[in-house]
Amino acid sequence: MLADLEYSQDNFPSIILNDGSINTLQHAHAWINTNQVALKRELACTGALLFRGFPVSDAVSYDRFFSAFGYNNFTYKESLSNAVRINYTDQVFSANEAPKDVEIFLHSEMAQTPVFPNIISLFCEKAADIGGATILCRSDTLYNKLAIAEPQWLEKLAKEGIKYTNSMPNGDNPDSAQGRGWQSTLSVTSREQAENKLLNLGYKWQWHADGSLSAQTRVLPAIRAVDSGRQVFFNQIIAAYQGWQGVKENPSVGICFGDDSAIPRHFLDKICEIAADTAYDLMWQDGDVAVVDNHLSMHGRRPYDGDRVRRVLVTLGI
Repeated sequence: MLADLEYSQDNFPSIILNDGSINTLQHAHAWINTNQVALKRELACTGALLFRGFPVSDAVSYDRFFSAFGYNNFTYKESLSNAVRINYTDQVFSANEAPKDVEIFLHSEMAQTPVFPNIISLFCEKAADIGGATILCRSDTLYNKLAIAEPQWLEKLAKEGIKYTNSMPNGDNPDSAQGRGWQSTLSVTSREQAENKLLNLGYKWQWHADGSLSAQTRVLPAIRAVDSGRQVFFNQIIAAYQGWQGVKENPSVGICFGDDSAIPRHFLDKICEIAADTAYDLMWQDGDVAVVDNHLSMHGRRPYDGDRVRRVLVTLGI
């Protein structure tokens, strides 16, 4: 199976098929652990690995499978993401619980916050009858194409960085892709605790009459460099522009350059256009496990339908 690894940046994603020689979870764990160096080298080249046909069937076996890679756990509870999730083990939780007719647009995991994982893994326990693909997009490829199409604005984005403004409801709203309330998002129980945490993070904030909270981040990088020297498009611009409430109509409501100037709509449209042309739809099969480098690959979710309940689980690593 190691013959599937080509260490080429042209492969995306790298697909590793069980040749039938691994038929127990214990054997799978040992094989991954033994071949950690080769697998991580491949991940650093391509940005995403797909394991197909391995003996992974539920949250507990997925937890054990992923632990073989040796990453430190990044719990969802310690994040500042406001997407609604359900925990199944200490490190395994549901993918974004947004309704099935809602598209989750491409994003780098938690890049809209100063705290984010390096690795995101997804496990398909049950694939949808129709749709439900996980969208993957190489962040370095997107950067390189934007450097040709929009060099001036990409340079400004790299120089100035970005600020995000997020709205958090008063209490969790499971019907929204960003429905985690400010209490859950910030791990607090009072307004005073929330304000202290936001102050320490360098955020600005505003309370609203309905008890919801809007918070603007400090300046965050939108372009990063990975160990290989490649520049990557690491942010949540696409998800914010296409999916956050009110941002498509007025982008400055949710995103702006780090100097507070507006990001031109034509630049935002070009980013989305190139990303859509570059994206790969991972059509899940039951038991599939993907391991994604958060810096090298953005991800999202297509809407889905059918009687079968789609169930994709996630774990994060650093």
